[in-house]
Amino acid sequence: MTTIAFWSNFPSTPLSGVAAALPDDTIVMIKDEADLALARDAEIAFCGIGHERVRKLLAATPKLRWYHTPAAGVDRLLEIPDFRARGIVITNNSGSYDIQIAEHVMAFVFGAAKRLHLYRDQQARHEWRELQHQEVRGETMVVFGAGSIGGEVARLAAAAGLRVIAVRRSGGAVPGAQRVVTTDALAEVVGEADYLIVAAPLTAATRGAISRAVLARMKRTAWVVNIARGTIIEEDALIDALRDERIGGAALDTFVEEPLPADSPLWSLPNVVITPHTSNSSPRVRERTLALFVENVRRFKAGESLLNRVDYETGY
Repeated sequence: MTTIAFWSNFPSTPLSGVAAALPDDTIVMIKDEADLALARDAEIAFCGIGHERVRKLLAATPKLRWYHTPAAGVDRLLEIPDFRARGIVITNNSGSYDIQIAEHVMAFVFGAAKRLHLYRDQQARHEWRELQHQEVRGETMVVFGAGSIGGEVARLAAAAGLRVIAVRRSGGAVPGAQRVVTTDALAEVVGEADYLIVAAPLTAATRGAISRAVLARMKRTAWVVNIARGTIIEEDALIDALRDERIGGAALDTFVEEPLPADSPLWSLPNVVITPHTSNSSPRVRERTLALFVENVRRFKAGESLLNRVDYETGY
């Protein structure tokens, strides 16, 4: 019997069905810090990425061997040295978000092409005015970060008739992509992009990768779409490019500071579409998360390799 500590309200309440799915294990549901003493024997933890909560959980679980987070990005966890120092395995929730985030990206792309954000503004003003639309078929999409999520974006985009160029650290083949380049070619291929999709994990190598210099190489009509981490883009440089109409627009789900401050210029720029870091929202994410975790518990107890194990060196 394995003791598993849950300290998570993902996605809004503690995961239902955990005890039924893991009947042979001891499940410790932590509601607040007073429950941490109950988790002393836990070898497995299911928790988020907030530093304060994570540190308290680690301090309360000296036997912890494996930590699973319902997040896809683990950059904040890797900032905590205790994980590496104690040899704790980290797994993430990659795969549980591919469908809904890729659909969110395509909604951004189609909305930008058909000027839906501008029509919405006109609707608020009761204004009837025709705008010039674009077709996405035959346009070029550059996907920066072609992992689990970026790969699904590439597949959907190709099915919609876009020409896809995937940018990934390891190169190789990406289903749906007509061309795959390594990250050192990013500045070269962004000049071809009608849509630049930022889907890379945040690492030392990707922080600020969409720089002022990279943005300067883009078409005046191109759109930037970010569903990854805000700090992958130089936000000030992006704002300048949008204000000066040196790029066509930006559709952003993630930002350097969240919630996005009320005084951010991004709120009022007409060529910007904002969603509040909700591209991962789906009524089915709970079941995919639980299925992944239960399978990994089985693997853990059987001594098999875990799915979605994070590499401390690459950062994902």
